Amino acid sequence: MIRILAVTDDHQVLQLSSLGELAGHKVRWYWADFSSPSSEEAKLLDSYFHFHPLAIEDCLFYLQRPKMDHYDDVHFLVVHAMSQDTLQAQEVDLFIGPNYLVSYHLHPRHELDRAWEKVLHKPHKEAHGCLHAAYTVIDELVDEYFPAAQAIEDQILEFETGPQEQGIQQKLAQVFEIRNKLLKLRKTVVPMRELLYRVLNTQRIEDLRHFHLFFTDIYDHLLKLSEIIDSNREMTSDLRDHYMSLSGNRMNTIMKTLTVITVIFMPLTFIAGIYGMNFSYMPELTWHGGYFGVLFVMAALAVLMYAWFKVKGWFD
Repeated sequence: MIRILAVTDDHQVLQLSSLGELAGHKVRWYWADFSSPSSEEAKLLDSYFHFHPLAIEDCLFYLQRPKMDHYDDVHFLVVHAMSQDTLQAQEVDLFIGPNYLVSYHLHPRHELDRAWEKVLHKPHKEAHGCLHAAYTVIDELVDEYFPAAQAIEDQILEFETGPQEQGIQQKLAQVFEIRNKLLKLRKTVVPMRELLYRVLNTQRIEDLRHFHLFFTDIYDHLLKLSEIIDSNREMTSDLRDHYMSLSGNRMNTIMKTLTVITVIFMPLTFIAGIYGMNFSYMPELTWHGGYFGVLFVMAALAVLMYAWFKVKGWFD
C-alpha cells in the first residue's frame, strides 16, 4: 500500500492514493509511505524515483544495520523499529530528497501511523518539510523503545522485592532471561545512537542546521536509553553474581556434610571390614561378648569424631 501526504504551494495538506496524482497539484513537498508494498509498488523505487540500486537492494533484503548513505541529492537512512513482544528490530528505510520523503517498511508500523497523523494535523506553517517529517518518524520509533526499557526495569524491581520462595536455579534462569532482553534492546539502541551522532555531524544534508535541535533531542533520548540499559545490566550482573555465590556456598555446604559423613564412616568400615574377613583363626572371634564390644568401639569412635568436627567448626 502506498499513501501520499502532499503540502501544496498555498499550504494545503492533501492525502493522495497514487504518485500520479502529484502532477495535478503544485506541490511544495510530499511524503510517500510504502507500507507492506507489493512487488509492483516496490518497483516504483527504481522506475519513478530512480534511487540508487544499492539503496533499493538494502530496502528489499533484510536486516540492515542503522546507517546513512548519500547519493547525490538523496540521503538514505536505515532506522530500526522494535517489536514490544520479541524486542526484535524491524527495518524502516527513509529516502530524504530535495522536496520529498519516502518511507519504506515491509510491515505496518503504528509508529509510522502516529507520525503520519502528527504531520497531517500540524498547522501548515509548522510543517517544515521532508526533514521535519523524517524527524517525526525517527522520534516516534525511538519513543517506542522506552516502554520496553521501563518494562525491564519493572521486572528487575519486582525480582528484587518480590517473594523469595523460588529456588536459586529458577532465580538464575530469570536473571539470564532479563539479561537476554537487555542485550536485544541494546543491539537496537546503540546502533541507532551512532546513526543519530552521524546525522548531527554530517555536512551533506542541506538545511539540517534548522533541525539540529530536533535531532539532538532524539540523540538525547537514545543516550538516556543507553544509560538505562547499562545500569540495568550492572544490576543484573550483581544479581547473577549474588545467586551464583549462594549456589556455590550451598554446594560447599552439601559437599562438607557428605565429607563429614564419609570420614566418620571410614574407621567404622575399616573395623567392619577386618571382622568380615573369612579367616579360620582370628583370636577375637572366640571372645564372649566381642560382638557388643566392637559395636561399642564403633559407636564411641563415631561420637568422638563428631564431637571433634563440631569443635573444629565444620558444622558452622
